[in-house]
Amino acid sequence: MKKIFLVYGHYNKKSFNSAIKDAFIKSAEEKGHSVECIDLYKEKFNPVYAGEKADEVVLDHRKKIDETDLIVLVAPIWNYRMPAILEGWIDKVLAPPWAFSFKKLIGNHGYAVGKLKSKKAIIFCTYGSPRFSISDFFLNLPLRRIKKGIFNKCGIYDITYKRYFAVPFVSNEKRIKFLEDVKNTASNL
Repeated sequence: MKKIFLVYGHYNKKSFNSAIKDAFIKSAEEKGHSVECIDLYKEKFNPVYAGEKADEVVLDHRKKIDETDLIVLVAPIWNYRMPAILEGWIDKVLAPPWAFSFKKLIGNHGYAVGKLKSKKAIIFCTYGSPRFSISDFFLNLPLRRIKKGIFNKCGIYDITYKRYFAVPFVSNEKRIKFLEDVKNTASNL
């Protein structure tokens, strides 16, 4: 059975993101997995990084990641980005030298050496817009930046990325289908 660290980044407990979080946790636990959920808004996580050393909260989150098999992020996409609180969490927690370091080749050229190679990740994102309206370059911006930019630098390559579009405008039947996809993702870990 897997140990899962879920990072939740939405302020409204009645949001569809909350339904995703709850459905994932319930389904994963029904399969015997353990899930630790961090609600960044309830925790009042400070996302501002100003070069300071990792505080007790960041160190605690890193310790929990060390002890888990899977990192799960649940958040909306606002203005082609995750909320600032989750972006700040990434900046503070998935940072060098803990999550990755740099290997110098020549001059200032080199590459990242990930330290979280044994981990897997799932990213659940909701969009308020229909897929067609953002199916250009911007559609892949969160995917490229978070998946390939952040997680790959940390050495995490086994990443599942789930996107749910036009959430405020879809029917209840469509929301149920979205949640069934979340449950299936949790059931197939």
